[in-house]
Amino acid sequence: MVLLGFILVVLMTLNTDVMSVYAERPGKAVLHVAALAIAGVAVYVAYARLIEQRAVSELALARMGRELGLGLLLGAGLYAACEFILMALGIYRITGLNPLHYMVPAIAMALSSSVYEELLFRGVVFGALEQWLGSWAALVMSSLLFGLSHLLNPQGTLEGALFIALEAGLLLAAAYMLTRRLWLSVGFHMAWNYTQSAIFSGIVSGNEAQQGWIRSTTHGPDWLTGGSFGVESSVVALLLCTTAGLVLLRMAVRRGQVVAPIWRRTAKVSGTAQR
Repeated sequence: MVLLGFILVVLMTLNTDVMSVYAERPGKAVLHVAALAIAGVAVYVAYARLIEQRAVSELALARMGRELGLGLLLGAGLYAACEFILMALGIYRITGLNPLHYMVPAIAMALSSSVYEELLFRGVVFGALEQWLGSWAALVMSSLLFGLSHLLNPQGTLEGALFIALEAGLLLAAAYMLTRRLWLSVGFHMAWNYTQSAIFSGIVSGNEAQQGWIRSTTHGPDWLTGGSFGVESSVVALLLCTTAGLVLLRMAVRRGQVVAPIWRRTAKVSGTAQR
């Protein structure tokens, strides 16, 4: 877990450098980040097959299109729902539209964050912890690590990190538990970040705000707007995303996708052998 996680973090850092270098040439940034995303997946697959000597079922291609597409719809829909609620409350106001090319730079950011963070936090961290400690402990611990990692962002706050741990950590882990593949969580993560930045010009998890397609103003209390951290730190996102996560988690439980801790599995096997 530590070795593969370290490699993925190094590649994530390269993504950040690429986006900085090609900040004025977003098309090139997208191409470079796409190449690095493919490299990250290749490293993950090679590690699983050569070092762990196992099949990489979490990246199986059989249902990739369906689950990735569903994740994209869920992520875009949930974020848009948050903004529509804020519009209805008079907090988020649209003042105009920018040219469509303003939506290009966010592609690199959304691709990088979704692929690498899902490989790292759901594929590596959740997957390894679940094998030892079971699904429930893996869900809690991977969600906390995922949320706290956002403290490294320029406008990161403890409140925002904890909100992300609860709302996004739960939802993304539940998506992985339900399907036992990463595509649903990758799609959700990608669409949420892209819709937030490229369409609604929102602050993404405490990062610097980038101008997207919609020009807007936001005025209201931080508990509704999320303040300098972005909508992820608002009660609106907390309620919507946590609810969606609980629904996916309930589905996973009903389908028997919860893994027991290793000591319970061992005891069960021993008891069966004795009988």
